Amino acid sequence: MSETQATVTSNYRTPEQEQAAKGANTPDPYDMPLEDINPLNAHLFGENRWREVFERLRAEDPVHFNEIETAGRYWSITKYKDIKAVDTDWERFSSANGITLGFRLDREMPDGIFAGSESPFIAQDPPTHDDQRKTVTGVVAPGNLAKLEPLIRERTCTVLDSLPENEAFDWVDTVSIELTTLMLATLFDFPAEDRRKLTRWSDVVFAIPEPGGIVETQEEKRDEFIDCVTYFAKLWEERKTKPGDDLVSMLVHGEATRDMQPMEHLGNLLLLIVGGNDTTRNTMSGSIYALNKFPQEYDKLIANPELIPKMVAEVIRWQTPLSYMRRTATQDVELGGKQIKKDDQLLMWYVSGNRDEDVFENANDLIIDRPNSRNHLAFGFGIHRCMGNRLAELQLRILWEEILTRFDKIEVLAEPERTFSSFVKGYTDLPVKVRRKA
Repeated sequence: MSETQATVTSNYRTPEQEQAAKGANTPDPYDMPLEDINPLNAHLFGENRWREVFERLRAEDPVHFNEIETAGRYWSITKYKDIKAVDTDWERFSSANGITLGFRLDREMPDGIFAGSESPFIAQDPPTHDDQRKTVTGVVAPGNLAKLEPLIRERTCTVLDSLPENEAFDWVDTVSIELTTLMLATLFDFPAEDRRKLTRWSDVVFAIPEPGGIVETQEEKRDEFIDCVTYFAKLWEERKTKPGDDLVSMLVHGEATRDMQPMEHLGNLLLLIVGGNDTTRNTMSGSIYALNKFPQEYDKLIANPELIPKMVAEVIRWQTPLSYMRRTATQDVELGGKQIKKDDQLLMWYVSGNRDEDVFENANDLIIDRPNSRNHLAFGFGIHRCMGNRLAELQLRILWEEILTRFDKIEVLAEPERTFSSFVKGYTDLPVKVRRKA
């Protein structure tokens, strides 16, 4: 990398960083001029102040325009019907230019290292998207999930049985991260002793470099990506001659992916790691937090464990572990009375659509027997609907089946610490105490 390139890269700030720096002390959204509202500000999510922003946008400007130097023109889509319309129309609203605002792997990596590489299939349109996605969907096919269920239950029981009683501990690290990382290690046939590397790489993908943060500099972030590729390259070579039923083997031998080099697979690997880790782990933590916020619903669940499947769908809606996905307009188009220009970016704010009162009555409340909870947006719609949604639901269902057999209550002791991100909506620490049944 040249000196000039190094300077540009080290000084680069993502759109999220730019908005966070500007909005560390963001005023009440109802006190701001409408045009000044930008929901990309990570402080809104890190401090759990996002709800009012989207309430105002849904009511007054559901297709909301912003433009900043680091990202250009983009629209925040906040109503359920508009989000679904964009998500199901890949021809007019493409994924090919990325799924988050301002994040590109080629910018995160050393100069030239991504020459000729492929974007992950989530950031592709058909037919490339379809061909690569088919390569790995077998791992979450119904037959494979049936085989995985006993293993998931065994691990869940082991983790829950090891929890200290009447003693504070962090649910995020002790339960949510441990269970999802064990699952990821199984899906990748990844060495169990190194499984926390998967958690680390998942955290790094969308981390905003900041002092004391997950990573402090862009250089540190790139180094972690290189570590990830180096590790998987070894697994890659092993699976060429000793294939299994795991994701790495599927990528190595899949017709649409077998000719790609390990570095070219970084996007797909990181996609699968984040998809299998961040979403499920944050919903696991969110389920504990939500049921404590709505104790009458916790009591309803204890009284009627048959509500667990409905509760799982509802808590996924209520949590919405990924706040948004981005699309890019392929042509001039009208949406919600606004004129979207070709190449404009659109942020589909799932976290807002899932709180749309036109679709979900008392949308800010957790209602575990809500009749239409499965209509939530958290997994997306159309060709990019989350391929691991059934696995996530299975893990959450088993977790709560085993919780209810063991504990009277899981008590949240303080407000959680939240992820500093407007993309990943999650928790970094959730102090709890468990009380076992007699």
